[in-house]
Amino acid sequence: MRVLLFGTFDRFHPGHAFVLAEAAKRGDVTVVVALDENVKRIKGRPPSQPASERAEAIKKLFPSANVIFGDSGDFFMPVRSMRPDLVLLGYDQKMPPGVSEADFSCHIERLPAFEPWAFKSSYGKISDFEL
Repeated sequence: MRVLLFGTFDRFHPGHAFVLAEAAKRGDVTVVVALDENVKRIKGRPPSQPASERAEAIKKLFPSANVIFGDSGDFFMPVRSMRPDLVLLGYDQKMPPGVSEADFSCHIERLPAFEPWAFKSSYGKISDFEL
C-alpha cells in the first residue's frame, strides 16, 4: 500500500514519530514536507527550521521513508504523481485553503492524538526527542 503524509514537521517530536510509525505499519511511506513559503501562507508564520532541515530530521529517523518537498502552487501535485492508496493525517492537521478531504480520490485516515499536551510544537514544550 502506498501511504502519503503531508506536514510541516517543524521541531520534530514524538508526535511526529508516532504519525510516521503508524504510516509505516500501513505500507510504503512518502512524506511531503511543506515548503517554507507554504507554511507561512497556511499557518501565518514561517517555520522555525528551513524545509531542508525538517526533511533531514525525517530521513535520519525514518530512512525507509521517501521524503519529498511540496509544490509552491499545487498542493495536489504529490497526490497526482504518487497516486497513493491512503493519505494519513494527524489528529489536528488542517487542509490548505480551498482543499477538503472530499477532494482526494483515495482513502483518508485521521490518526488519534499522541499526548498533544506534552509533544505538540505549538504548546511550546521541548522534548528529548526533538532534533
